[in-house]
Amino acid sequence: MVRLQPDPFLNELTNMFERTTEKGSVWVTLKHSSDKSKVQRNKMKTAGEKIEYRCLIRATDGKKTISTMVGAKDHQRFQSSYATILKARMTALKKRERKDKRKTADSDKKPDSKKRSSAAKKTSN
Repeated sequence: MVRLQPDPFLNELTNMFERTTEKGSVWVTLKHSSDKSKVQRNKMKTAGEKIEYRCLIRATDGKKTISTMVGAKDHQRFQSSYATILKARMTALKKRERKDKRKTADSDKKPDSKKRSSAAKKTSN
């Protein structure tokens, strides 16, 4: 697994999405991590030191795995760049069909009004 800085990670993630456009998948996982062993965390707790937690992000296409660590300071910037990449690369997904209650109610009313008007025309003739 290759640990990259956040910006090269996003570039490589974009490359992974491009390689798998025709066939394949990319899996991205996010994990809360301190990047320290359990023994080191326990020592820091007993010493009263503050443990800085970060977000571990991993991505794989089945052949290559990359990862990065993002701290709280860089989280907003990374998240907006990550969201932009996802929006740009998820073009193959189909939009969900939603039925609007108003439209269905209106469509139910319209045929009834046409029937009434045609029935009124027949009686008037």
